[in-house]
Amino acid sequence: MPVRLGILSFVLGTGLLQWQADLPAMTLAFLLFPLLVAVIFCWRSQADFLHVISRCLLLVFLLGCGYFWAAGKAYWRLADDLPEEWQGRDVRITGFVSSLPRYDSRKVGFQFDVEHVITPNAHVPKHISLSWYNSKANHRDIRPPPAISPGERWQLTVRLKRPHGTANPHGFDYERWALERNIRAVGYVRESGDNMRLESRTLSLSYPIQQTRQQIQQRFDQILQHRPYAGVLKTLATGDQRVIPADHWQIFTRTGTNHLMAISGLHITLVASLVYGLLFSLWRRSGFLLLRLPARQAGVVAGVIAALGYALLSGFAIPAQRAFIMLTVIAVAIWCNRMAAPSIVMVIALFMVVLLDPWAVLSAGFWLSFGAVAIIMLVMAGRLGILNTAEGRLAGWLRIQWAITLGLIPLLLALFQQFSLVSLFANAIAIPLVSLIVVPLTLLSALPLLDFPLMLAHGVLDFVMGFLQWLNALPQSVWQQHMPPFWAVATAIVGVIWLLLPGSLGLSFFSGFPARWLGLLAILPLFLVFPDRPPEKALWLTVLDVGQGLAVVAQTHDHALLFDTGPAFGESNSGAHVVIPFLRGEGIRKLDKMIVSHADSDHSGGALSILEVWPVNAFASSLDQAHAIAQTAQFVTGEHIQCHAGQSWYWNDVRFEILHPPAEIYQNPQRKTNSSSCVLKITTEYGSVLIPADIEWRSEQKLLEHSPHKLPSTVLIAPHHGSLTSSSAAFVRHVNPELSIFTVGYRNRFGHPRQEVVARYQEIGTTLLRSDCNGAVLIRLERDGLSVTGWRQARSRYWHQKMQDCENGNQSHGSFKHSDR
Repeated sequence: MPVRLGILSFVLGTGLLQWQADLPAMTLAFLLFPLLVAVIFCWRSQADFLHVISRCLLLVFLLGCGYFWAAGKAYWRLADDLPEEWQGRDVRITGFVSSLPRYDSRKVGFQFDVEHVITPNAHVPKHISLSWYNSKANHRDIRPPPAISPGERWQLTVRLKRPHGTANPHGFDYERWALERNIRAVGYVRESGDNMRLESRTLSLSYPIQQTRQQIQQRFDQILQHRPYAGVLKTLATGDQRVIPADHWQIFTRTGTNHLMAISGLHITLVASLVYGLLFSLWRRSGFLLLRLPARQAGVVAGVIAALGYALLSGFAIPAQRAFIMLTVIAVAIWCNRMAAPSIVMVIALFMVVLLDPWAVLSAGFWLSFGAVAIIMLVMAGRLGILNTAEGRLAGWLRIQWAITLGLIPLLLALFQQFSLVSLFANAIAIPLVSLIVVPLTLLSALPLLDFPLMLAHGVLDFVMGFLQWLNALPQSVWQQHMPPFWAVATAIVGVIWLLLPGSLGLSFFSGFPARWLGLLAILPLFLVFPDRPPEKALWLTVLDVGQGLAVVAQTHDHALLFDTGPAFGESNSGAHVVIPFLRGEGIRKLDKMIVSHADSDHSGGALSILEVWPVNAFASSLDQAHAIAQTAQFVTGEHIQCHAGQSWYWNDVRFEILHPPAEIYQNPQRKTNSSSCVLKITTEYGSVLIPADIEWRSEQKLLEHSPHKLPSTVLIAPHHGSLTSSSAAFVRHVNPELSIFTVGYRNRFGHPRQEVVARYQEIGTTLLRSDCNGAVLIRLERDGLSVTGWRQARSRYWHQKMQDCENGNQSHGSFKHSDR
């Protein structure tokens, strides 16, 4: 049986485990032993058909090995957990800073290896992530946290919780990310006189690489003195992508050059080749050295050592792992004077990456890195002879770039729902300049006393970035669309392979191999199969999980509305990280109306990000006309409408109506933001939804007085996240919803939803959902009635924590229909 199929079966098994909602019982792994016996029995038989069965059973056996290998690693990692009773409590610990610190205006973030737990009876996972916030001695004196360096030993008082992120369609899975990096608790350093640095340097061998990375970054800062692309050069030297500003990342993404910021095969092979060539030429000048070791083998060893050093310095991410392992396999083959088939080299690298890190199959870098290598191997199969001439090398390079651009489209649409239309032109300039000039000069500057190459590297990079910015500014530089269905992605991959099969030695994909046009037909479903839309008169409502905040997307057959935009957090916001990925993935190409209920940042924090990049036809809010969001909306849409009671419109026989605030409220410059909240009622033939934002009990009382007949609703999004200031008993009884949703952050500092408020809803028998428990809530009001799905339950994975708070009262486990009640 080919080694390739066996390794692919093992990798498939590890990937299959990552789709499970619960881990399997490890006792089931004993079933692999009788399966192995059956493989051996069939193999030793004389019958040919039993040999075929043996090969098939062996593939199943290897798939099972991968499945239970990944399960065992998951059990081992999940076992080091933060106990429920120690969440949110002060714990004193000692340990070591284990990562590069990340500074912003409010805090410094770093990872921490716990050495000892001082607090009696407390248990803390061995690897945690901490933030140390600025402290305030008074309103004016803000003191930043102390400088942090990798390898330092500290005693700290911390308050921790389990990793918990938002859960949304097409969104980022923070809990998976934390598990892959073995971060088993997150928290912050408490202000305490017991916090102290115990050692500035440790004898442990675990941290010198991180210390070296920090020293290089600090030295680059001193040399470059805040030049615009210092972050890019630091990333190329140390692999720390966090130091690249968000606007630069946007340029790289939109021009398809972000792969140059990942230390991968391109960079590592370049470093290894330069070291190999240098040592080879020097070694062969010495007869003494040649008698002991051939120059080629000495160069290979030096190249592998250089590649390992650069890979470790870059953080040893998946692309770097793949590149280093492939180089090592090739080096071993050269050392042994044997030829290694490129496909064998790739599958060995694939096996080693997954063996070390079963969660690698969940990473976009895993698929893009191995996918690009597979495309290069496919497109150059049988064509290596053309590389013997300058013209052939140019043709080969152009073919590879075109093939990668085309070949990665299915993966890019599946992973990000977008790809760059200018990447071919951007990479034609950026790859040679960055790889052959910027990277070598940057790495030279990482050596002590070599400062001048860094300024040259920045000068070349300045030219490259100027060209990329020009491409980025072109209209339609990026193709964005809906998430294609799985079958369309699989079909498109087959189509790409068909197009790239070996044939002609030229650049044309339509010569040499018969019927290549069938490959294009196989790719078309990626673009032509659209997501379902609500039927006429129906409403689809998605209450997004944005933590402690609110963002709701309402869809009718032909229209879409966004109500609130979620909070801002740190240097980013829910608009960029939750709302826009959802709109893109669902194929909502424009917003017919956007409403920001009031100015509080947990409702308006993502508004500017959305207005800057997403088409919005109309904008309404309770904001003052001079507010920055209102000004931006007026520039983008041409008008800012202040919402008030009495406004209404129909989309596809679905009625939208503003119930609050009264128009005269805008005459009061001292009005409170919560009391000014826009309240939206959506009514269909099949049910209704009430979204009261952050109104408090006085506003609820006014609604009961002036619009009592409009309040009863099928679905209610609980006002003000379940605060004591809202959800009065009279209001809850009058609305009398079948379903109530609390939009709250995990273990939020306000204690929302308050238990007294939850009890009022329980008294009327409504079904309760919470965004921290259920993730995004997907609601459909259609001919069949009300159907509801919690995203955490619909896409449950074994690393998603099960919360005790979600098991109480009338809390639903995620999905139900009106007919079920």
